[in-house]
Amino acid sequence: MKPIETGRKYDTITRLWESDKFNRQNGIEQHRRAMQFVSHKGRALDVGCGCTGRFIDLMKEEGFQPEGLDISEKMLQLARQRHPEVAFHHEDICQWQRPNEYTFISAWDSIWHVPLAEQKNVITRLVTSLAKGGVLIFSFGGTDEPGDHRDAFMGPEMYYSSLGTKGFVQLLGELGCALKHLEFDQYPELHAYLIAEKL
Repeated sequence: MKPIETGRKYDTITRLWESDKFNRQNGIEQHRRAMQFVSHKGRALDVGCGCTGRFIDLMKEEGFQPEGLDISEKMLQLARQRHPEVAFHHEDICQWQRPNEYTFISAWDSIWHVPLAEQKNVITRLVTSLAKGGVLIFSFGGTDEPGDHRDAFMGPEMYYSSLGTKGFVQLLGELGCALKHLEFDQYPELHAYLIAEKL
């Protein structure tokens, strides 16, 4: 599934994030942990930012200058209404050309939608977009091996892929990053996240 198709599907389900039932604390503790490793609080980027603005709020609270990026037009419309002062980019992360260098990048529950063949490209782009000493946090499917699948848990059928835990750890090492934290934060589910620093 191409990212543009994923974006169109997300356009139809923004209500799930606008609902009072959505847990706005999802991922906050993990982001606070990642931010502890950042020595210089410059620009920050929320990849797959969606519409809630919770990570944008946290970035601002912690002294970063945040930007957001998403493939869903509807998500970005809502995000801009919430944060008109923030720069948001309507882009496919697989082709995105960074306008700035960042000291902190988050890709929470987002890049697992990119095609499996693009995972290395996307992680490489994110690491390349970091300043020296910058920190990346991203969540992924904590499988043992690379793979992909589809499901309709959120309504429309969505595509997911992962390089697997070993694959992401190896790639980050090849890209000159130090692994700071790896956790299966919803065990026994395979939801995992990594924190890495660009050396």
